[in-house]
Amino acid sequence: MNQPYVSEAPAREEVDALPGPAVIEFGTNWCGICQAAQPAIDQAFAAHPGVRRLKIEDGKGRPLGRSFGVKLWPTLVFLRDGQEVARLVRPTDPRAIATALERIAA
Repeated sequence: MNQPYVSEAPAREEVDALPGPAVIEFGTNWCGICQAAQPAIDQAFAAHPGVRRLKIEDGKGRPLGRSFGVKLWPTLVFLRDGQEVARLVRPTDPRAIATALERIAA
């Protein structure tokens, strides 16, 4: 499931209109902290295959990340019907990620 971060991000309006559970993971492919976090993130997501996961490349001038106030990578924004329910910054504990996933998948 270790997919790369993509540079083409949806517009904020599209994100706000997403139905059901979704997670936006902001980071970059070259970020060592992002790479180190992937096993914990993948482990948590394995139990929630129905949750949409968008891995979006972030950085200066990237409007989607700025609209969410992202400052550090990786940042996971947990959404339910386009509304932010939880946020984890630089997660390392798969249990914390799983708990946030359960909040949006319920």
